[in-house]
Amino acid sequence: MNETKKSGLAGKIAIVAAAVACVLVYLLVPGVNSFVNKVLVMFRTGDFSAMRAFIAQYGPWAMLVSALLMIFQSLIAPLPAFFITLSNANLFGWWQGCILSFVSSMAGAALCFYIARILGRDVVEKICTKGALKQIEDFFEKYGKRCILVARLLPFISFDVVSYAAGLTAIDFWGFFWATGLGQLPACIVYSYVGGMLTGGAKLLFTGLLCLFALAILVAIFRSVWMSRQKEKQV
Repeated sequence: MNETKKSGLAGKIAIVAAAVACVLVYLLVPGVNSFVNKVLVMFRTGDFSAMRAFIAQYGPWAMLVSALLMIFQSLIAPLPAFFITLSNANLFGWWQGCILSFVSSMAGAALCFYIARILGRDVVEKICTKGALKQIEDFFEKYGKRCILVARLLPFISFDVVSYAAGLTAIDFWGFFWATGLGQLPACIVYSYVGGMLTGGAKLLFTGLLCLFALAILVAIFRSVWMSRQKEKQV
C-alpha cells in the first residue's frame, strides 16, 4: 500500500472514530444530549434573541462556545450560521464579532471540505441530501471557483453544502480556501456591522434590506446564466 492510500485510510479511520465517539457521548451523557438538542432547536427556529442569550450565558467562555457553534453548524448542514454572525457582532462588538465569525466559519468550511474529500460522495449525500448536492455541483460545473465566490455572498445558499460539494471536485484546497475567504469576507463585515446595532425595530429593517440585497444578487445571477445559455444556443 503506497503512502497516499495509507494517508487516505488513516484519515477515514480518524474521522469515523471521531464521529462514533461524538455519537456515543451524545447518547450516553444526558448533559451533552440536552445541550445539543437545545442548540438544534435554536438553529431551526432562527431566533436571534435566543441565540444571543444562549452564547452570552457562558460569560468568559462565550467566544469559544460561539466558535464551536459555528463549526458544529458547518458540519451538520444545512443549519443556518447567519444568526451566529449577528449574535457575535451584537455581543462582542462589530469588528471583534466579525473576526470571530470569519475565522470560525473558515475552520468549519475547511473541515467540511476535507470530510468530503476523505470520505467521499456516499457520506456527503447523507449529510446534505442528493438534491442539494446536485444543485451545487451543476453550478460548479458551469462556473467553477467563481461559483464559490458568488455562493458565499448569498445567505439563502447553504454555506456548508458548497463546502462539502467543493471537496468532491478537483478544486485544490487552497483555491477553495481563498475563494471562500474572499467571497464571505464582504458579507461578514456588512452583517457584523449591522448586527452590532440590531435592537427592536432595527431587526425588521435589517431583514427587509437583506432580502432586497439577496434578491438583487439572485436576479443578476439568473440574468448571467440566461445570457450564457442564449449565447450557447446561438453557436
